[in-house]
Amino acid sequence: MPLAQLIVSVCTFVIDKGETNNMKGTYLGEFEELVLLCVGILFGDAYGLAIVDELEKKTGRSVMMSSVHKVLMRLEEKGYVTSQMGGATAERGGRDKRLYTLTKSGKKVLNQSRDMRNSMWGEIPRIVWEGGKL
Repeated sequence: MPLAQLIVSVCTFVIDKGETNNMKGTYLGEFEELVLLCVGILFGDAYGLAIVDELEKKTGRSVMMSSVHKVLMRLEEKGYVTSQMGGATAERGGRDKRLYTLTKSGKKVLNQSRDMRNSMWGEIPRIVWEGGKL
């Protein structure tokens, strides 16, 4: 498969529409994938600020809370996460926090994304890593 066609295939990676609650967008972008991974990592304590902190720690990049909230809303619309209000805490000034959990579809899309990436990594010829010329 030519490289350009492979790139297009990867960029248009779509999950089975039967499991997306018929939402119009089923593509999983890089930032969406990172947020989903953090929801899984923070199992039971995945809320906005904790996700931002985890993303910054894991990626070394600055992350805006508003970007995370937008992605979480989009992931919930796609059926990849669910949310519920958690209890109020003193450190939050008595405010509730919205906790996120991976759904079955969210776990599936993460597994498919990992499998696709691993497959592609495995297809890179050894010569690329050894610095040889074709």
